[in-house]
Amino acid sequence: MISSVKIDYQEQAYSFDPQSAIDISMVLKEDSVNCYYAQKVTFETYVFGDFVGSVVQGGPVNYQKVTLTPHGNGTHTECYGHISADKNATIYNCLKEYFFFAQLITLPTHREGDDQVVKLNDLEQHLSGVVPEALIIRTHPNDEEKLEKQYSGTNPPYLEFEIGKFLAKHNIKHLLVDLPSVDREEDNGELKCHHAFWQYPEKTRKDCTITELVYVNSNVPDGFYFLNLQVISLWSDASPSKPIIYRLKKL
Repeated sequence: MISSVKIDYQEQAYSFDPQSAIDISMVLKEDSVNCYYAQKVTFETYVFGDFVGSVVQGGPVNYQKVTLTPHGNGTHTECYGHISADKNATIYNCLKEYFFFAQLITLPTHREGDDQVVKLNDLEQHLSGVVPEALIIRTHPNDEEKLEKQYSGTNPPYLEFEIGKFLAKHNIKHLLVDLPSVDREEDNGELKCHHAFWQYPEKTRKDCTITELVYVNSNVPDGFYFLNLQVISLWSDASPSKPIIYRLKKL
């Protein structure tokens, strides 16, 4: 059993315990988090002839059809294909590396009329010195209601679009948030933060991703982590995903 792994990043050595994984994804189930008016996740037992795909119902195996909408049901990772007509802009083509030096930060939301906005100024105060490859934003307040919240039509919190520009400027390639979207629920299709982060279409950052609807428990401290970003080999602009993080220790 491997008890410690060493990595080097920007001339600094770190170690982490591979047995201490922290899963920051949401479980896909019928009563899981939902947004953008997507239908709930469904599980359908296959029945044909004498075969029943349910051990509980007397079948030899469990055999189900699962229906879900990546952007609307739980944790998902998307590429620039989310805002592009390019049929080859898929998560399968764009994400070819899966391990990253990441920083977790907790930021407040600010009330602006009917909106709740995460501000660039707050983010800048947390990023100094070491620039990570991936940034994980946990918003405050943070409670377990996020795991089952029905966001559709509620105008949930979102990021100030300047955050997308800032991350692109500093070459932070992977953004993970615990919100349904980095942009406002209804913004007339502008998706300013998406465009700014991917620099689309002028200087598209094709190997960069946005992961939405993660959940980071409050007992996980802010700091540096080793991120394993797991996705399905799916020919689509987005995939259900399972981000795993490991706390890093300086050596």
